[in-house]
Amino acid sequence: MKAHIMKHIFFALATLAGLGVVVMVLWNVLVPDIFGLAAISFWQASGLLVLARLFFGRIGKMMGMHGHHNPVHEKWMKMTPEERKEFIHKRHEHFFKHE
Repeated sequence: MKAHIMKHIFFALATLAGLGVVVMVLWNVLVPDIFGLAAISFWQASGLLVLARLFFGRIGKMMGMHGHHNPVHEKWMKMTPEERKEFIHKRHEHFFKHE
């Protein structure tokens, strides 16, 4: 049982390291020339991956791993266009209200 858990931990760390390298290389090849921003290190690239996970949710969904329940998406899909418009209007008022 312990070996099984260790394999999962190793796989997760190896995946994070691999994705960190990919993000770092892509960033350093594209972003400095296109946007004039500085190159980033491996640790900064890994931090960007974690930040993206926090902002956008499950990375697995982007990679084609389905089956995760998303109640907000389901609610949105059941709304009529009028309900969606009202929802957006309420969110806009809530986040951009002037006090």
